[in-house]
Amino acid sequence: MSAGKLTWHNHSRDQRCHPRRIVHPATTEELVGLVRDAEETTTTVRAVGAGHAWSDVALTTGVVVETDAMSGLVELDDGTLRATARDDRTLVRVRAGTRVRQLNAELEGRGLALRNMGGYDGQSIAGVVSTSTHGSGIEFGPFPDAVRSLDLVVAGGKVVRVEPEDGPTDPGAFAARHGEARTLEQDDEVFAAAVCGMGCMGIVDSLVLEVRPKFWLRERRAVRSWDEVRGDLAGGVLGRHDRYELFLNPYPRKDGGHDVLVTTRDEVPQPASVSSGDGERHPLIEMQASMPLVWMGLRLAARWAPSLLRTQFGRTLRRMEDDNYTQVSYRVLNIGASNKLPAISMELGVPVEGDVHLLTVDRILEVAAECAKDRRLFHTSPIALRFVAPSAAYASMMHGQATMMIELILVSETRDGHALLAEYERRLAEFGARPHWGQYNTLGSDRGQLDALYPRWSAWLRVYDRFNSTGVFDCEFTDRIGISRRRTSPTGRFLRSI
Repeated sequence: MSAGKLTWHNHSRDQRCHPRRIVHPATTEELVGLVRDAEETTTTVRAVGAGHAWSDVALTTGVVVETDAMSGLVELDDGTLRATARDDRTLVRVRAGTRVRQLNAELEGRGLALRNMGGYDGQSIAGVVSTSTHGSGIEFGPFPDAVRSLDLVVAGGKVVRVEPEDGPTDPGAFAARHGEARTLEQDDEVFAAAVCGMGCMGIVDSLVLEVRPKFWLRERRAVRSWDEVRGDLAGGVLGRHDRYELFLNPYPRKDGGHDVLVTTRDEVPQPASVSSGDGERHPLIEMQASMPLVWMGLRLAARWAPSLLRTQFGRTLRRMEDDNYTQVSYRVLNIGASNKLPAISMELGVPVEGDVHLLTVDRILEVAAECAKDRRLFHTSPIALRFVAPSAAYASMMHGQATMMIELILVSETRDGHALLAEYERRLAEFGARPHWGQYNTLGSDRGQLDALYPRWSAWLRVYDRFNSTGVFDCEFTDRIGISRRRTSPTGRFLRSI
């Protein structure tokens, strides 16, 4: 089938491409065959998971690999693990295409749970790992930091297991089982690069994750002023709660202050009864419920009268106040039905260091006011602020530093929404803001900028150059940030993505 006859789009339909083929492999052998066939026919391949990304990270004109058939928990010990790993009940092996919601259900059936997660459960596990998706809680790192072993199909159709030096696989047992058919690399640097690879280093086949026993959380939500919350952040509030996050109204009240919905989530013993209700704890859902407009009307308002929506933010946040929502962990962490609503989003990470994160919020309020007054650019949702522990993954937005992640989410079709997001990326650059790879960003091919944002970028590129040596995993995203191998291969060969 020729290029242009097929269309693939992400979940929100704001990113689309025309691939040569769309395939649904189920086995490792099929992945190997796909990669080798792509190299032989001078095309490219790209795994897309659930297609939740708002960026171009999944787009390709080559072969789209849908991973939905590569799903579920599988036997942890494939005959190659160290005895200590075999006996570790907090380790599980999961296929790459498993949706987070399916993983939560299967873990609960075993009395286990993810240590933390983001507000959505529809992504694939490989997708959330590969883009460093995260939740909130200053003691909890992003998804890559829960990974202990990673099985990849890389250039040449080679199957490589990548782990830290003290990884769970026994090298002797692995060699005895696989011989030269598969390779084991237990190297801290290779693992730190590959675990957050944005799909650029190969196709993830399966992962070993560290989880924990099932647990319960109590969530409390209260509206306070930014001045109060700013003082709390300066006073160490992040260390007083297991999980802490904010929804900020970027537009002031009549008295000049800014409302913030403060959400705390703390672990509690198993309750005698859990809270009822689920999935109505996010501003977009509350806005839809609080306005006499259906969702289509909300999108039309975002397009034609975005300034109208901002008048609802204060009321929306107050409707979300709740003194007690107690449930099993993943039900509290998942924001529920709002994930089905069309939106676009950018996330930027800045250091939680000194007062950098506080000054960043001050700047956000300045930008919101200036854009509204001078350019008639308006937010159509409050801004989420979440806090994440440092990550060991080289390409993670949280690499090497505790991070405040700023989620700038907009209703789909917000007028000039991408221009507003780009303005934030530009104006927050002085605070070292790192854009989320899986969300809208304007990063280009400036190697100096990437080196400045990611201190181990050169080390990441060394592993990428090996695992994508033929350029078979190149795509629009790698073109945009200037790392495509098909342009830099020693032979000068250009792989046609058609």
